[in-house]
Amino acid sequence: MLGILVLVGAGLGVVSLTQGPRITEVQVDPAHAIDASGSRLILTANQSLAAIDPAQVTVEPSVPFTVDAAGRGIGIRFTVPLDDETEYTVTVADATGASGGPKNDLTTTFATPPSSIFLLNRSDKEDKIFQTDLTGENGVPVFAADKINDFRATSSQLVVTVEEDDGSHILVMDHDGGNQRELPLPGEGYVGSIQVSERGGLVGYSYSDRELSDTEGRASVLVTQSLNDKDSEPQVIEVGDTEASIFAWQFVPDSAAVLFIDFDGALSLVDRSSDAGVQSLGLAANIQGISRGTYTAIVERLDGTVVELNLADGSEQPLAASNPDYGIASTITPFPGGTLRHVVQRNDLGIPTGQAVVKVDDDGTASPLIEVPSTDSILQACASPSGQYAAVVIAPNMTDNPYDEMLLPLPKRLETHLIDLRTGDAMPVLTGFDASWCQTAPRF
Repeated sequence: MLGILVLVGAGLGVVSLTQGPRITEVQVDPAHAIDASGSRLILTANQSLAAIDPAQVTVEPSVPFTVDAAGRGIGIRFTVPLDDETEYTVTVADATGASGGPKNDLTTTFATPPSSIFLLNRSDKEDKIFQTDLTGENGVPVFAADKINDFRATSSQLVVTVEEDDGSHILVMDHDGGNQRELPLPGEGYVGSIQVSERGGLVGYSYSDRELSDTEGRASVLVTQSLNDKDSEPQVIEVGDTEASIFAWQFVPDSAAVLFIDFDGALSLVDRSSDAGVQSLGLAANIQGISRGTYTAIVERLDGTVVELNLADGSEQPLAASNPDYGIASTITPFPGGTLRHVVQRNDLGIPTGQAVVKVDDDGTASPLIEVPSTDSILQACASPSGQYAAVVIAPNMTDNPYDEMLLPLPKRLETHLIDLRTGDAMPVLTGFDASWCQTAPRF
C-alpha cells in the first residue's frame, strides 16, 4: 500500500511538472469592486512561479490595473471601480514554475452584480433614505427622520446629518439602518458639506457654532474624524495653527487627503493619515472635482481659467475645451474616462434658453446627455464609480416648485435621471436626490 501511495504521489508530481502551473484558488469580491477602486483579485497557483511581468496579464473588458506577484500568488489590483453586471476575464499568459518546466496560461472569470444606489426623499411629513436597484422598482426605506439634511455612503455604512432644534447631529449606521450611533461634534452647531473617505475611513464636514458673533464662535471650519474608531474625537483642520474657515473642499479619492479653499482663496492640501502638514497650491476660486486613481484635481483659478492640477507635484495644465465646444461649464465632474459638464444653453442674444449635461471623453469628444428647458433646472450631475452610469438631478417647473426650509435648501420636487454613459440611453427616472454615487450634495 505504501508503495502504491508513493507511486501515485510521484505520478501526480510528474503530471504537475509536465502540464505547467494551474490555478488552485481565486479570491475576489465583485460587489466591492463596483463600489470602490483598489479592489483585488488574487490567484493562487499549485506551485511557486517564476517572476511575472505585468505585460503577461490582461483583463477583458479592459480596465487599468497593477500586478504584485510572489511565490504561488498573483495579485491584480484594479485601480478604478468595475462596471456592474459584467463578466471579466483575467489571463496571465505563459506562467512558468519557479523551477522551470512548461508554460501555461492562467485564466479565470468572474461576474459583477447589478448596482444599487441610495437616494434621499424629503417630504412635509418625514424624510427618508431609500436603497434601490437601477430600475427603481425595488426601493426599500432604510432610515427616516423629521429633517434629513444630507447623507453619504461608504461600502458598508451610511453617514447621515439630521436637523433638530438644538442644531445638527451626525449618525453612522449600517446600510439597512441598523447599529446606529452618533458622532461627537466640536460643539453645539450646524454641519454642512458632509463627505466620506472610503480609503481613509474618515468623515469630513464643515462646522459652524450655533452661537456666532463678530468676536466669538467658529464659522465653516473643516472637521474630520474616524468612522472606524468609536472613541475618535473631531479634528479641526488648522492652517498655521489657526482653525481656518473653509469656502470649498473635497476628499481626494482613494486617500485620506483633503483639498480645500479658505475664505482668502488659498488652495491647500493636507493628508490626514500623516503629519506632513499643509501643502500650499496657490489661489483658487473653486474645486470642480478630483479624478479617481489619478490624483488630479479640476480647479478654477481666480482669473476664471480651469486647470487640471497634479496634486502630487503641483504641476498644472489648462482643461481642454470639448469638441464641439459647448461653452463654459458651471460644474465639471470627472469620472474614469472623462467629465460631465453642466452648461447653460443660450440663444444668439445670449439669453438662457435651457441647460444641458454634456459628456466629454478624455480625448475631448463631447455629446449632450440630457437637456432641459428654461422652466427646469439641473442641480447636479455625477457618475457611478466606474463611469458606467450618470445620475442627473433635475428640479422641474421651477416657477411652481418652492424651496424647502432646510439647512441645505432645495426645491421640494426633485428627480434623479439615470443615463447609461456607455450607450447614451436614458434609464428610469427616480424620485429623490443625493445619489450615493455623488461625492458631495447638490449645489444651489
